[in-house]
Amino acid sequence: MKRRQFLRAGLIAGAGLVASPALLLSGSRSPHAHGDDATPTPSAGHTPASLELTGTFRQVHDPCIIREGETYHLFCTGAGLMARSSPDLRAWKLHDDVFRSIPAWARQAVPGVSNLWAPDISYFNGLYHLYYSVSTFGSNLSCIGLATTPTLDRTSPHFGWTDRGMVIRSTRTDDWNAIDPNLVLDEDGQPWLAFGSHWSGIKMRRLDPETGLLSAEDETLYALASRAVHPRAIEAPFIIRHEGFYYLFVSFDACCRGVDSTYKIMVGRAQHITGPYVDRAGVPMLEDGGTLVLAGDDHWRGPGHNAVLQEASGDKLVYHAYDARFGGVPTLRISPLEWDADGWPFVPPA
Repeated sequence: MKRRQFLRAGLIAGAGLVASPALLLSGSRSPHAHGDDATPTPSAGHTPASLELTGTFRQVHDPCIIREGETYHLFCTGAGLMARSSPDLRAWKLHDDVFRSIPAWARQAVPGVSNLWAPDISYFNGLYHLYYSVSTFGSNLSCIGLATTPTLDRTSPHFGWTDRGMVIRSTRTDDWNAIDPNLVLDEDGQPWLAFGSHWSGIKMRRLDPETGLLSAEDETLYALASRAVHPRAIEAPFIIRHEGFYYLFVSFDACCRGVDSTYKIMVGRAQHITGPYVDRAGVPMLEDGGTLVLAGDDHWRGPGHNAVLQEASGDKLVYHAYDARFGGVPTLRISPLEWDADGWPFVPPA
């Protein structure tokens, strides 16, 4: 959970593509809002359509997803970086934490860290890449780490996570926060890492496709989106490519407060991966722009920290929301994601 808070996954990383080395795709393959949208989608103000889930779909924050073969693999924040699997996106089985303990480098880099948050799963260069957050609540003394495995199949002798260490770090002197990672591949197969929470908003760095760590060829810290008004509540970026545009999904407002959560999912788009991203009305996301995708209702409060699963059968929005009929427990939700005539995503009503 962003307890500064993870198909954050989206397509392969949260985006659920078939994980094939030939695809070299990642979890994120490929208006003036100010928290409200002047032209709401059909899902705004209505209970959204969603798959009926069974099994262990409760106690889920920050979900990301990917498919390997015929199995979907979901990672999320729980009592650690929790893994789940499903053959059909409906019946979910809980597995072990990715790490038996927090890596020593993470404890040293962020004193007092007690949990790992907000993972993102992707596939490129022959490996599954799991990026994750290392932080403490309310602090931007934070890191993003990386672990890899050649397969997600737990019955395979090749399965096993290798800790690759720190990818990027923010300190208390920075005006940004290195949590909530999302990997996206551009149209040329180049990996990029989007991340950020509060402070000055959503950032991006280019990655080395061989190591999955920061690129030495481009050390620019790109700014993608921000909010001007305290507490500058924007986080959880997730980027996909669709019909010639890059779409940046983010979460506005308050997470992790149960039925009092005010999280909502917003979006903007750009022709280039590094922006500028604008909303439906043309307002830059760096100037408080954002088009509403999904807000809470009386039943499902605070939907957010989403991933997008892109498949031939149709796109899915994967996110958590708080079930007001079940004590406000954080719950996995998977809804159809559709596109209007102008190329903007929406969730249809139930």
